[in-house]
Amino acid sequence: MAKEMIQLTIDGQSVSVERGTTILDACLQVGIKVPTLCHLDGVSSHGSCGICAVEVKNSKRLVRSCMSQALAGMEVQTNSERIRASRKLNLELILANHPLECLTCERNLNCELQSLAQQLGVRESRFQRTRARLIPLDWSSSSLVRDPNKCILCNRCVEVCSQTQSVHAIDIVGRGLGSKVATFLDRGLGSSVCTNCGQCSLVCPTGAITERSNIEEVFRALSDPNLTTIVQTAPAIRVGIGEAMGMPWGALVTGQMVAGLRRLGFDKVFDTQFAADLTIMEEGHELIRRIVEGGTLPMITSCSPGWIKFIEHFYPEQLDNLSTCKSPQQMFGAIAKTYYAKQAGLDPRNIRVVSIMPCTAKKYEAGRSEMDGAFDYWKEEMHLEERDRFADVDYALTTRELASMFRRVGIQFASLPDEAFDNPLGISTGAAVIFGATGGVMEAALRTAYEVLTKETLPSVEFAQVRGMDGIKEATVMINDMPLKVAVAHTLGNARILMDQISRKESPYAFIEVMSCPGGCLGGGGQPIPTNAEIRKKRAESIYLEDRNLEVRKSHENSEVLALYKNFLIEPLGEKSHHLLHTTYTKRGQYKVFEH
Repeated sequence: MAKEMIQLTIDGQSVSVERGTTILDACLQVGIKVPTLCHLDGVSSHGSCGICAVEVKNSKRLVRSCMSQALAGMEVQTNSERIRASRKLNLELILANHPLECLTCERNLNCELQSLAQQLGVRESRFQRTRARLIPLDWSSSSLVRDPNKCILCNRCVEVCSQTQSVHAIDIVGRGLGSKVATFLDRGLGSSVCTNCGQCSLVCPTGAITERSNIEEVFRALSDPNLTTIVQTAPAIRVGIGEAMGMPWGALVTGQMVAGLRRLGFDKVFDTQFAADLTIMEEGHELIRRIVEGGTLPMITSCSPGWIKFIEHFYPEQLDNLSTCKSPQQMFGAIAKTYYAKQAGLDPRNIRVVSIMPCTAKKYEAGRSEMDGAFDYWKEEMHLEERDRFADVDYALTTRELASMFRRVGIQFASLPDEAFDNPLGISTGAAVIFGATGGVMEAALRTAYEVLTKETLPSVEFAQVRGMDGIKEATVMINDMPLKVAVAHTLGNARILMDQISRKESPYAFIEVMSCPGGCLGGGGQPIPTNAEIRKKRAESIYLEDRNLEVRKSHENSEVLALYKNFLIEPLGEKSHHLLHTTYTKRGQYKVFEH
């Protein structure tokens, strides 16, 4: 069906656009980027800031271009004394209540409010502060920190939480000068249904929501001569950290990342992808067992901690559908403090495991009480008591935090040489790399499940059906004479659709992958700001490029993982694997989501 086009004039230039296009987008087609603050493509267009105002002929008032449709014959002006004065006035009113502490703010030099003030020539605010007192910060979450004083009520965080993630953990409450973003009963993020996904921090234009930093704790660990501090890096970091250090979107910088981590002082630089291959060995065999023995289906992946908290809150009756596998981050920590500690002759109490993750929810996951399998493993042998209890993973840093550490010590990232990960926990396959993109866990699992069940080599290891940025993807794979129907969802809003199918007993799938964030981990809440659809696409391209460039592309062919089973774990789903690599989850109570 042909698209209906309309003609309008913008600053004297005639332009043809599809009916339904906003004035803001129409302006882009003639090379004019109207300034915005509250607007964010695909997230929010409330027009609350008024910065995007333009003049429309015969309209008495200025029109907010982000939420107004272009109409046939419309004459739009984007630059006039009236428009410039209005934009500047609106920005000054916002700045009147905004803390002027840019030098110490987490978002300094990467703040949309700061950039807009520079762009519009705002050098002072003529207006006095109208908020009587400062609002206390919300430190209740182990993943995120909220500073309501820096909030400009743009509504982006509320929209991404409700519309993209369908969580509704926050909303704007109060009236007038008392308006603020808050959780239910203002109890704080840590006492809410917040899944810690961090998408709110990714879309916030100021420093009102940021990750809870563990940088100082990690620097102290690196400086302690009595500790062995090792680091693991998630697949998505290698396509994100370069951006944060000034390189192009999606730059593939695996070797330089390793070199930078060594220069920070880590004793060993390992790869979470080793544990991703291990996850596939465990999860793939778990799926096979459920299919063969009649276990609960569909089985759903358990790699994403935001997704885990989501199902615990909203679908506790479906917890049996979850794979019992821990995430690669947690599997790595358990193996590092048992198998690797034995190999290296280290006391696990003196090992610090640091994770570099694209995900703010990994901070929460590392602190979960279920994630201390290594302590239980050593408890009897080392005569440990409860007061000696230690976690498998000590600190989880985001991509942004790692970039901050690099800058603090003066590392010139772009000039670093390529270096290789350390053995044995630094060896991985292409199947592990693609964990960073939506559909990657599913594809990696299919590569292994197919060959384990059929005893045949895959004609092609690439499963294009589960790739791409569609919200929900599905595929049917023939394994022997059995059609295996699978689905992939990214964002919790799309996960909810699949979960409702299961609740109604209408799900046709045997296996489902869920990732909390748009695009999967490469679009995680701890990735560089900005992150948008175009950037996520570039990162995904680099992820698949690294997969294609690796000689070994199947998890069950990882030589070091096979050695781990031979020398320590014995077999997938064995007794030792059960205690170290698997867990159960918590019913946190069921919540209904009401339409706004």
